[in-house]
Amino acid sequence: MLAAGLTVTMLGGTPVSAAPPEGERPASAPVPLSVETAGTAAQAAAPPGGSAPGTVKVLVFHASGEQPSARARAAAEAVEEIGYEGPAAQRFAVEATGDPAVFANAQKLRQYNAVVFVDTAGDVLNNAQEDGFRAYVESGGGFLGVHDAARTEPDSSWFTGLIGTRPAAGGPANVQRATVEVGDDDHPATADLPQEWSRRDVWLNWKPSPSGDVHTVARVRERTYSPGTDALGWDHPVSWCRDYRGGRSFYTGMGGTADSFGEERFRTHLRGALLWTSRLARADCQATITGNYTAERVTPPNAAGQSDVIGEPHGLVTAEDGRVFYIGRGGGANSDPVVTDWNDPDIGLGMGTVHVWDPGTGKAKLAGVLEVFGNKGGGGELVKNEEGLLGIELDPDFAENGWIYLHWTPHSEIDRENHLGQRRVSRFTLDHATNRIDTASEKVLLEWEVQIHSCCHAGGGMAWDSRGNLYIATGDTNSSQFSDGYSGNNPQPNFKGVSFADARRTSGNTNNLNGKILRIHPEDDGTYTVPEGNLFTGAEEGGGKTRPEIYVMGVRNPSRISVDPATDTLHAGWVGPDAGEPSPTWGPAKYDTFAAIHSAGNHGWPYCMGNKQPYRDRNLPDPTKPLGWYNCDKPKNESPNNDGLVDLPPVKSNTIWYSPQGGGPDFPRNGDGVPSYSNDDARYLLPWLKGGSQAAMNGPVYRHDPSGDGAGRWPAYWDGKWFVGDFYDGDQPRHAITLDPDTSDKGGLPVHAESLDKIIPVGSTGIRNLMDWKFGPDGALYVLDYGRGFFTSTDESALWRVTYTGGAATPAAGDLISGDPSAGAKGSDR
Repeated sequence: MLAAGLTVTMLGGTPVSAAPPEGERPASAPVPLSVETAGTAAQAAAPPGGSAPGTVKVLVFHASGEQPSARARAAAEAVEEIGYEGPAAQRFAVEATGDPAVFANAQKLRQYNAVVFVDTAGDVLNNAQEDGFRAYVESGGGFLGVHDAARTEPDSSWFTGLIGTRPAAGGPANVQRATVEVGDDDHPATADLPQEWSRRDVWLNWKPSPSGDVHTVARVRERTYSPGTDALGWDHPVSWCRDYRGGRSFYTGMGGTADSFGEERFRTHLRGALLWTSRLARADCQATITGNYTAERVTPPNAAGQSDVIGEPHGLVTAEDGRVFYIGRGGGANSDPVVTDWNDPDIGLGMGTVHVWDPGTGKAKLAGVLEVFGNKGGGGELVKNEEGLLGIELDPDFAENGWIYLHWTPHSEIDRENHLGQRRVSRFTLDHATNRIDTASEKVLLEWEVQIHSCCHAGGGMAWDSRGNLYIATGDTNSSQFSDGYSGNNPQPNFKGVSFADARRTSGNTNNLNGKILRIHPEDDGTYTVPEGNLFTGAEEGGGKTRPEIYVMGVRNPSRISVDPATDTLHAGWVGPDAGEPSPTWGPAKYDTFAAIHSAGNHGWPYCMGNKQPYRDRNLPDPTKPLGWYNCDKPKNESPNNDGLVDLPPVKSNTIWYSPQGGGPDFPRNGDGVPSYSNDDARYLLPWLKGGSQAAMNGPVYRHDPSGDGAGRWPAYWDGKWFVGDFYDGDQPRHAITLDPDTSDKGGLPVHAESLDKIIPVGSTGIRNLMDWKFGPDGALYVLDYGRGFFTSTDESALWRVTYTGGAATPAAGDLISGDPSAGAKGSDR
């Protein structure tokens, strides 16, 4: 619809001076492609664009003069048509021009809520015109740039800032089919698009990458096309937005062909972008701009020779009142001895610590100490250990009862003669008034045997679901040696009859609680019951062959687990073996693993890893000689150390796996389904992941509380995203990922990932060794940095708090043309 007092010359030369009835488009009128107008003083004084429904106008500008290109014509027609779609309050009228003089006419320009640049490569504005457009944006106008708009005014730093970056010289010029990944499922430009969108276009590269300086709503997946030189890798933004110097800027690198503008989904994308730029809808375009986050270390180093502030960091949990409880495993000073003399009554004696940080005072306090087996590591696997205080959780009714659950290995229960320990989960009571744990209040819920002759893999994480079930992660307590870093299945080494290098005794054993994720229901009297739906009942084959507490078997060293509070889906990560590369003889390299677990099952170790990639069996009398490949669909435990079932549940594929060579390695398979395990054959399904020194540290699924009042809470953009990370801070993962709900219960790959390295900072002044991370009730992210080295705390050991400072969605609710504050982003409460 055309504003009164406006003379528009149509492409065919027919003047139109009357607007069509509201909600209708002209049946045959072409899009106006040139504009002539004389503004009024009243228009010059008004803010850009209309101020009531039905007066919203959008200008499409191309640089083709009176002979628009096919792409400019297609773009103008598409924008004109989508302006008449949707509810009446979100419709807009469209005009188009190839005459840049409009930008020097402030009165005219202010009539438009948004301006679209398409087919505008090169120096198309003179100084006065660029100044006029700049004034328009900085007074609150909206901008949508399409494809070649990134090449507009190449010498203008202001225009570079408006776009966010510039195209690199080495991008492909041909049309190719590629997959677009949608990262923001709430922005109007992407909310109605599929998570993965295959389409043909000309795909631009960027120099530099705009990631972190703009809010990316969609990326293009480079492995689905040939990106040419100057490729960006896995993080290749294609559409983004930002609030820019008073105005709103949205850019999409798509739209490089005339045919693009005939695609229904691309039109949906453009319409959503224009709803935001035209002030018809709100959106959060600040959520992934890294400058909007602050990472603050909230605990100082310990006093000399003390653990008054922090122990050897090993896990944290947040209380509803904002307090943060974190544990120290028990490692002593660097000078403390390793485990050597088993006749020493204090062998391995460590102090497991529980600290509490109070946000009200900003101070940390020692809440309790447990005498644990696990004071020190270092040296070979027969003289170090990873036992100690391993996990912490608060009772769902902690505010009323003060109950704290600790997963630990008591020093008082070790068997020095047979080198065995007793792992347990105990409930203690904390005095809320003093923030002190009453160690005499212990009630032991669950206890089981672990071998402590050889290190490692204690596990330790715990988590609750909404039904009051407690999940407990246990490691395989197995040596990493004696199998060349491949499957931990060597039956030979043992100490007094207890194997310490055969994970078929633990992880692969249906009658052993190690190498598992257990699920129990704690009762008020300090006992527990077993919920329905676990992997076993305990009655299989007449009983005595299975443990009913087992929910997940076949995990190696799950230090961190979490449960999505919205879906009750369990998320876990575990560390893999040590082989640096795959072997056609023995199987896959070390795969660190993350899994979204929707139901009880077998996740493979030590038989299969990744997406059901098998290892080679070995057995007595000569474990150095390979036997057959394991069958991931019908695994058998034929170890002489097995006292459980021989026929095991089928192996489930895992969601994420990564090796030193890269993320998601996969190989061609022979007729028996066995991969080639040749590096030359490998393809990497998750290129955003890299390994090396690696130790998977699972994180939470963020759930945004729109009613929360935390000053630093993370925005709604992150809602539903799963945080996965690694202990190390090199090229290892520190990402937020999105899963496809239709495939995640089947081991489906993530459909989108984005790096958190600049938000949760890496490097010498940042969080170097990520040990645990959880969101608090204030919506801030709390992170434990282990420190430097192993089996001790150092001056770098610390609790950090990462907060968001980006502000509310835009435009402000009162500036919406529709007057409807609920329109637009789910993050509009910010």
